[in-house]
Amino acid sequence: MIFQEKYELIRKLAREFAEKELTNDVLDKVEETGVFPQEILDKMAKAGFFGIKLPKEYGGQGGDHLAYVIVMEEIARVSAVASLYVSSPNSLAGGPLLLSGTHEQLEKYLRPCVTGEKVLCFALTEPGAGSDAGSMTTTAVEDGDDYILNGRKCFITMAPLSDYAIIYAKTDKSKGSRGISAFIVHMDWPGVSCGKAEDKMGLKGCATSDIILENVRVPKENMLGELNRGFSNAMKTLDVGRIGVAAQSIGVAQGCLDEAIKYAKERKQFGTPIAKFQNTQFTLADMATKLTAAKELVYQAAIARDMGKPDSKVASMAKYFASEVCNEIAAKAVQIHGGYGFIKEYKVERMYRDCRVFTIYEGTSQIQQMVIANALLK
Repeated sequence: MIFQEKYELIRKLAREFAEKELTNDVLDKVEETGVFPQEILDKMAKAGFFGIKLPKEYGGQGGDHLAYVIVMEEIARVSAVASLYVSSPNSLAGGPLLLSGTHEQLEKYLRPCVTGEKVLCFALTEPGAGSDAGSMTTTAVEDGDDYILNGRKCFITMAPLSDYAIIYAKTDKSKGSRGISAFIVHMDWPGVSCGKAEDKMGLKGCATSDIILENVRVPKENMLGELNRGFSNAMKTLDVGRIGVAAQSIGVAQGCLDEAIKYAKERKQFGTPIAKFQNTQFTLADMATKLTAAKELVYQAAIARDMGKPDSKVASMAKYFASEVCNEIAAKAVQIHGGYGFIKEYKVERMYRDCRVFTIYEGTSQIQQMVIANALLK
């Protein structure tokens, strides 16, 4: 009972915050300007969302993965883009540091991200190395007490907003993925620059761009973890990241279902609410059933990690199923809205655009199928 109450309190806190702070006016302004309000980010940090599952030792709340999933779910239910700001320090950005960082690195780089003072991003993907991350061409060449980094990263979430980046680079080109190392790079160092922010289909309000590295001198003390062990760090980080995307997916899907039910009760055709039509009822039933199944899979993946039994297969199943189901539910919510679902005034239009990338980033659905199949067949 106490166990259940703890998570219900977390859910209540996140839901009340989302409904109070992430109003239609705020989100419409974010869509219009592409900028997320700093005052809301400050409130999110103060509420403890940026460190919900990070150790108290470094300013976090000391929560577990299930608590993180619940917060992500409730924030994404109202705003997918807001959930990205929760995800970053808890997952892709903070994850590599938690896995491999020294105490000094965690104090210097993780703590200020938990408080919202600094922003950190995760830079793995390259123009020619998306799903095949091992084919990256960014290099790090030893030079005395430093490494010299050259290369280009692309589609890096929050790059233009970040103070620091976790950069993965080849330190031994002869070893393929076994020759990759991770580095903590300051975004204001000489030779570091960002490309123009991408004009994305959705997730407006969280800038994404390239990071260009031109003879960037990085002190050896800024290597994250062991030499040539960066690929392992990245893959383990993505396991947690996939749970985060799965949590986003069930959150957005719930928001879409909520809007579809509300609209079906209000919208009349042939003199009666469309909720009275059996085809609408069956569509809603299908949406709710698949969403419930997705939620159970996502919670299972989070609980497995909390029990000390991290499972890449289960994390990939959660990300694969939840993201695909979210896209299906969002499409059906738009369909239930009819022509109005195509109009920006209605929430489902934004949700439909925002969730499309869930089946792509942090490992496409096809990559998740590969991970699942490899685990089954090994």
